[in-house]
Amino acid sequence: MEKVRSALTGISGVPVTPYTSDGAVDASKLSTLIKGLAEAGVHNLMAAGNTGEFFTLTLEEVRLVHRTAVKAAAGKSLVSAAVGRSLTEAKALARDAVAEGADAIMGHHPMDPFAGPSYQAKYFLNLADAATVPVIAYVRSDSFSVSDFQQLALHQNIAGIKFASSNLMLLAEVIRATKDTPTIWVCGLAEGWAPAFFAMGARGFTSGLVNVFPERSHAIYQALEAGNYEAARNLIDGIAGFEAMRTKYFNGANVTVVKEAIKMLGTDVGPVRIPGVEALNDAERAELREIVERVKS
Repeated sequence: MEKVRSALTGISGVPVTPYTSDGAVDASKLSTLIKGLAEAGVHNLMAAGNTGEFFTLTLEEVRLVHRTAVKAAAGKSLVSAAVGRSLTEAKALARDAVAEGADAIMGHHPMDPFAGPSYQAKYFLNLADAATVPVIAYVRSDSFSVSDFQQLALHQNIAGIKFASSNLMLLAEVIRATKDTPTIWVCGLAEGWAPAFFAMGARGFTSGLVNVFPERSHAIYQALEAGNYEAARNLIDGIAGFEAMRTKYFNGANVTVVKEAIKMLGTDVGPVRIPGVEALNDAERAELREIVERVKS
């Protein structure tokens, strides 16, 4: 548990899922990507996260991503296997990931249009009851009550809560309400939001940027750990255009921008699967290239 909590206070990188020319998961390229991230010192790798297009993967593809990530990381980075969909499927994916050697399980936010918030919290609690390794709850809504968050934080098998809402007042309230628990509150909104989250008492942040510029993510992390918010802001300013592009089309370009940037640096990891934005248009691609060249230099 302490190993997982320690990793959560660092960078939780979310690798993209590469595809072959016929649209299948490219395990070879994924392995190369994971090895690079592990060598770069990314503390925690969330295999099959949202940047990894979890909801467009079949369950067998998710298992392939988990298996490949564990093998490629080779113990150099913690591997958290992301699971979700029905509770039964999530438990089965978790069980198989642990058998492959995953260090932790990240439960995706249960995406049901008729879900009750307290029952979404119960989904995480049930997953944590069943898992034999620590669980990270990925909460993408501010509809959970403070009591819901307290239950998650008090669960003996929940290592951390990946808080992916911009409701900073709620974040501050739940951190105060759970200050006597060892649960780690992680910024689930990437580098741009990390300074505000750190100021509220959260630690660590998730990152899709690490797929492209891991050294920039590390520099931001080190500045925040040192309490140097001015340096962190300056570093974040340099990638603000990149992150802004990811929010286009109601976040539909989130993964698209990352994948196209990786291609600009020499590795074609394939398009994004529908319903994500498959590809940028020419004007957007030119804008992204300018950003990539500037950050690279």
